[in-house]
Amino acid sequence: MEIFILATFILGYTAITLEHSLKIDKLVPALLMMVICWTTIALNLDGIQNWIDPHSGELFSVKGSEYEYKMVELMETTLLHHFGKTAEILIFLMGAMAIVEMIDHFQGFATIKSLIKTRKKISILWIVSLLAFALSAIIDNLTATIVLITILRKIVKDSELRMWYAGFIIIAANAGGAWTPIGDVTTTMLWMADKITTGAVMKLLVIPSTLCILVPLVVSIFLPVFKGEIDEDKSEEKTSQFGGFVLVFGLALIVMVPVFKTLTHLPPYVGMMMSLSIMAITAEFLSNRNIHLSHSEREELGGESHHGPTLKALSKIEMPSILFFLGILMTVASMESMGMILNFGQTVSAKIDESVFITLLGMASAVIDNVPLVAASIGMFKEGTDATIWHFIAYAAGTGGSMLIIGSAAGVVAMGMEKISFFWYLTRISLLAALGYFAGIGAFLLLS
Repeated sequence: MEIFILATFILGYTAITLEHSLKIDKLVPALLMMVICWTTIALNLDGIQNWIDPHSGELFSVKGSEYEYKMVELMETTLLHHFGKTAEILIFLMGAMAIVEMIDHFQGFATIKSLIKTRKKISILWIVSLLAFALSAIIDNLTATIVLITILRKIVKDSELRMWYAGFIIIAANAGGAWTPIGDVTTTMLWMADKITTGAVMKLLVIPSTLCILVPLVVSIFLPVFKGEIDEDKSEEKTSQFGGFVLVFGLALIVMVPVFKTLTHLPPYVGMMMSLSIMAITAEFLSNRNIHLSHSEREELGGESHHGPTLKALSKIEMPSILFFLGILMTVASMESMGMILNFGQTVSAKIDESVFITLLGMASAVIDNVPLVAASIGMFKEGTDATIWHFIAYAAGTGGSMLIIGSAAGVVAMGMEKISFFWYLTRISLLAALGYFAGIGAFLLLS
């Protein structure tokens, strides 16, 4: 049974990796392998030898225990536990996505474009990369990539040059997302599993993450593609009088989520729902505020429509991504529940140095999505909160995916937006990403 479940996972992940060749959205194999794995367990309860207690995380033998004749009850309890933990992550991400969509509804991100005045190619590269680094630490690397590439399209008209910029945005967004608990879904997973705390992860990873993007940026100074200036764009961007306020206010609400968790000890998704509700009230108030607004502005802000900014924002949430995470996390949970991941982790840890193993895990995240890798690592290791290993995993899994364009959500979305091919990225950006990745690892090992 374990072999069948492992084979299902491998085949499902192969289908996810070949998403563009098969022309099947990655959520399909993700959901299918989740169903197959848990169905296999449900139909073979009598053959299960070992099980992980969902609350304590301890592996115990089913045979000869009180649970031998209560496997249906144990499976249902475990399934509910893992679904609850997964739902916390998904609700958190949906809240963050909705707030970002509301900011975009008021053209809040147009304010960022106005900050870019220079026409020098290398200066623009440094600006957009550092913006991606900072923005991804606040919202998340996927959203930051979408925002920066959207802005970049209004500044750089040459598609080939824009792909170079997009490559650096991917590296910067992944590096920026790794050092805060809300910047990357994998760091969020570790945070919500109480493996890391906000202050510790920011303190330990800010320097390695900064080096991860600074090293490629320094190398870029010598690249011919970034010599000279770009043509000036004289077109005017549509803006809203509330754009700047909504941008700052929305980002501040997202930043308040870790503070809320620290003060109340409630799960992060509760704080995100608080921020979402405050943002929704503010957005609805601004949309229905008719004073000093023309008719066209009221229509643009949703003031004369039954579909206000809140509903519009919720309708734009990337549900395929949400369902993909559901399938992946619950599939990994099935293998974790049977003790497969824990046994594998103990075997590997006994034969390979821990630092080498995590470095390889980060490199593997360039091929295999970092979400299941981090989910698996949570089941492999039993160290306490803020142990060095968890911060190392957060950095490696968060930034290692930059080495291939299919290795991160930021890379996949950039691939779709700018039509970047796998081999174009491999021959031009991968080496730069690898240099940054290993520079960050070196800094982390020295600091820790």
